[in-house]
Amino acid sequence: MTQKLVIFLYTFILLTFFACESRDPNVDSQGQDELKSLETTSTINATTLPYQDEIYVPIYSDIYVSKSNQKALLAATLSIRNTSYQDTLYISKIDYFNTEGDLVRSYLDGTISLSPMGTINYVIERDDDTGGSGANFMVKLSASNVQIKPLIQAIMIGQDGNHGFSFSTDGYSVK
Repeated sequence: MTQKLVIFLYTFILLTFFACESRDPNVDSQGQDELKSLETTSTINATTLPYQDEIYVPIYSDIYVSKSNQKALLAATLSIRNTSYQDTLYISKIDYFNTEGDLVRSYLDGTISLSPMGTINYVIERDDDTGGSGANFMVKLSASNVQIKPLIQAIMIGQDGNHGFSFSTDGYSVK
């Protein structure tokens, strides 16, 4: 083979490899975790704000899809939406628990400031089955306006053979 053909083949193989590599949906363009990149650097004491709530959000890492107890793995997206036109929503805790109630992951060290009408999404990838069928998030929120009404949901997507399915769950206040 000629040197040009060898260089072309190596280049083609490398480009094919990198093109097939899947990008983590929770990493921003600088390679940092999306939630960590949104944490505020200012000193906000969210516990002193008038609106305080803690939201339980059920998610499913897997569900049973057949009579033989076959499970299908699911991708789950936690969606936190600030529905206010003018008030900022502060998120100080996003914790992920498994079916047994054990803490799997704490996603925040600081507080996220979610601007009016803003949304945060975080994905639990399909192959991450650490949560199990009874996984859940606990999300702690605060705001300066007690009338704020955030919307917190989880959206699950999966497939069984050539059949795709999706469903959502709503978050519920546990305060």
